[in-house]
Amino acid sequence: MFLFEPIPWYSVLMWFGVLAGLILLNELARLNKWVSLVLFLVLPAVLTFTVWVHTAVPGSSVGTWFHWAKVYSSLAGCLGFLAIRNIKGWGTNKFALMFPPLILAINILEAVVRDFQAFSFNGLVDGVMIIGGPWNIMNGIAGLINIITITGWMGIFIGRDNKKDMLWPDMLWFWIIAYDLWNFAYVYNCVSDHAFYAGAALLISCTIPAFFIKKGAWLQHRAQTLGFWMMFVMTFPNFVDTSMFAVKSSHNPTALFVVSALALAANVAVLVYEIYKIVKTKRNPLKEEIYSDLPAFRQVAKLK
Repeated sequence: MFLFEPIPWYSVLMWFGVLAGLILLNELARLNKWVSLVLFLVLPAVLTFTVWVHTAVPGSSVGTWFHWAKVYSSLAGCLGFLAIRNIKGWGTNKFALMFPPLILAINILEAVVRDFQAFSFNGLVDGVMIIGGPWNIMNGIAGLINIITITGWMGIFIGRDNKKDMLWPDMLWFWIIAYDLWNFAYVYNCVSDHAFYAGAALLISCTIPAFFIKKGAWLQHRAQTLGFWMMFVMTFPNFVDTSMFAVKSSHNPTALFVVSALALAANVAVLVYEIYKIVKTKRNPLKEEIYSDLPAFRQVAKLK
């Protein structure tokens, strides 16, 4: 295989199991605020002091500062979005609505820092094989562009149905795909042997709901599926490392380069399109939604 070592049939089945499990858990968390509080507050509080202190230790593949930061930042996103969705007045408060783009940008920036850091790595680092190279710089730049192209946060609103989803009309499919390519490249660069699940399955688990189940709620789907995955991998790190279902990266420099090049190209394309829309419509991206004339935007905006 170009990206990975040969993938056995039972790992393929497990991949679909992980994908389905994350989608189902995301739907479970959407049921109501009490279910979400148990899943994103009570459960991780218990796991922190009973499990993760033994499993996510230095030397393990999830014992790095990044993994600890990632699990709590993703959970902070879940809880913050839950507050915006359920506390009266927060869904229309401009300061509260700064939180979604801020936590998203912080999460991307965490990965960008790690990508730039990994440029100088070559070998086993914190239990993970990393082959540093120009691909890390390319993808780090792609991540920075991904942050720059976050637009329309002031248009976030809460859906009218009983699920009270956090909807973001200006976050459209082309930005989501560019993000997916960048994030897969990040995982493939920096946690290569986890990329089969933490890259592909995890990213698709929030993209499917965003495209086919609840459009406009991609960031909510992303935070929740990421939170579930991080809690799982912090609890069972051997699943992606040494279990029979683990799938190793090919660690092929050409594959590393191609994946990061695609991510960079996609994000540059989104940036060029954003600049084109700004120039054409004369909209201020710091005050206005950029893509309000597109059908995909209107499809979400009509739910307000």
